[in-house]
Amino acid sequence: MSTLPNTSIASFDPVAFTAHTLSSRQNLAAVLDHTLLRPDATRTQVLQLCHEAAEHRFACAMVNPTWVSVAAAALAGTGIPVGVVIGFPLGAIPSSSKRDETVRMLRHGAHDIDMVLNIGLLKSGLASDYEAVQQDIRGVVELAHAAGAIVKVILETCLLTFEEKLRASDLALSAGADFLKTSTGFSTGGATADDITILRGIAGSRAGVKASGGIRSLADATTMLTAGASRIGASASVKILAEFSGLAPTSTSSNGY
Repeated sequence: MSTLPNTSIASFDPVAFTAHTLSSRQNLAAVLDHTLLRPDATRTQVLQLCHEAAEHRFACAMVNPTWVSVAAAALAGTGIPVGVVIGFPLGAIPSSSKRDETVRMLRHGAHDIDMVLNIGLLKSGLASDYEAVQQDIRGVVELAHAAGAIVKVILETCLLTFEEKLRASDLALSAGADFLKTSTGFSTGGATADDITILRGIAGSRAGVKASGGIRSLADATTMLTAGASRIGASASVKILAEFSGLAPTSTSSNGY
């Protein structure tokens, strides 16, 4: 069983990474997961998301499972991957269901698999439950890696204690996760700089850290990058780029992922 890790930032340098990311519009776009996860998202909106992802060269277009095949067709030949959420937004479905969902999404063309950790099992605090959480993640990771895809594990940090954040991160990394991710954007809170600092301290240079939930401005994104994020999930990606280029005001709306 994994033990709680030492929180060492290792060789990842947030200052250098942030400076590089903010040195050009292209570099900033490359760390933004352009996201549309609203339950009422329509086909037209998904296609618009894909158009924007290709136009601006975002890291990926992140959609709900029902739209993966549509997004994959729309992005074919662009080099922009499709991202999808698994076990979303609660993470409380059986591991077999997460694996089945992952297999189907990979077949439909997904490359970035953002899966929700089983939060209730983690918080139960038993050694057997920790093992179950790790195996839940490992099952998805093995399938994704075999298909050349990556996995970001959503911890839903707003629901976790400090120790649980450490434990969840360690379990995810031990299971082979490519990224630790803060939030679904559908719970009681989103990304915070403090949580990003914690996750980066655990991940060091072993994995990426994705900030998501409530990032609606260039200032928000910069705060997360400075704290140690290497990927940003946002529905306001186009607006963030416009702010970077001086084409939009810095005020933001209060809704969105």
